[in-house]
Amino acid sequence: MVNMLTRSGPSHRVRRGSGLMSRTESGGRILINGMGHPRAVKNLDDVIEEIESRLDEKDEVRELTIKSSRTIARLSGSAIQGMHRGQNVGGALQETREEILKLRSLLKDHPDLYHTGIVENAMQEACEAFLVHSILEGEQLPGPRDIGVTDTAYLLGLGDVVGELRRFSLEHLRRGDIKLASSFLEKMERILDALMRFDYPTALVALKRKQDIARSLIEKTRGEVAVAARSQELADKLDAVREKL
Repeated sequence: MVNMLTRSGPSHRVRRGSGLMSRTESGGRILINGMGHPRAVKNLDDVIEEIESRLDEKDEVRELTIKSSRTIARLSGSAIQGMHRGQNVGGALQETREEILKLRSLLKDHPDLYHTGIVENAMQEACEAFLVHSILEGEQLPGPRDIGVTDTAYLLGLGDVVGELRRFSLEHLRRGDIKLASSFLEKMERILDALMRFDYPTALVALKRKQDIARSLIEKTRGEVAVAARSQELADKLDAVREKL
């Protein structure tokens, strides 16, 4: 005896013994086990194991990515501090470049990890270090491809360069070298002019905050350089008066 259970759309199910059987309108039948799950799930373990294997690999790569990114950030920060102390930072920059190449190779088959926050932040730090060094040495600025970073990381790193140049400008003001302090201010202004060309949505490149910070730092530095210049001018006039007395 066959009892009809349900009928909806192009097929319906009938109960036979302890199992279910789905019958299509064309007369075909699909066997269903006693719990109502298709027998096709017999390969579920294979599918899950394959997914698990890929995720295990990605998780391992992610851990290595975090370690490499931290190394890049540490080397870049060390190089920048060395520049402020007047040290030779060629070795640190070379290590940074090698670590970037290592990371890019690691992420060759996992490009999605390359755009994660920790990697982008590390690349920004690296850009900042390479750009500041090139400016101090009077060299041509390296581009994103030269460093091995994305355009976004490059622009954000360039924005951070303004803050480092301000530090150099203030250091020269303390030494009384207004001319050199002014030259760093000019470089800061040049960078801001370049950054202001980019007016894209934050979702594409989050540059507005960098632009605002750079503008604020430049205004402060400009005021400090102006005050120092007026003070120096006044001191020179007083010296001239003393010489005449």
